Amino acid sequence: MDDYLKAALEIVKAQASVRNMTEEEIVNLARNLTASLKGLVGGECEQKAEAAACDPSKSIREKSIICCECGKSFKILTKKHLATHGLDAKSYRVKHGYKKNLPLVCKGLQRERRKKMTEMKLWTKRGKKAAVAKPKAKKA
Repeated sequence: MDDYLKAALEIVKAQASVRNMTEEEIVNLARNLTASLKGLVGGECEQKAEAAACDPSKSIREKSIICCECGKSFKILTKKHLATHGLDAKSYRVKHGYKKNLPLVCKGLQRERRKKMTEMKLWTKRGKKAAVAKPKAKKA
């Protein structure tokens, strides 16, 4: 086994110990790291500007959402994180082929938020406040 592969496997091992990764993610990360390490040492630093770090259709999961730019896992893709890639939420969705109103949140958190909103029933409270408020009497 060459030195590049050993180094890549050490990095992948460390990454896998921090977060849950599928077999496919582990293999892809090992391949990409090996190629990158060879390129860096050989002086041939290839930059893939349009290559995504993950498959957009598989990036939104139950407990995490993976940034398709850097491959990091989050519960929410914030404006601050997307700004580090020079993107906003709208341009991120367009670039990776998401629907324009798709929330950049993991499925579990999205479900919790929806449940809270339906329990709060803000739309009924707004209607009651309007009915309770009396019109002001005009001064003669």
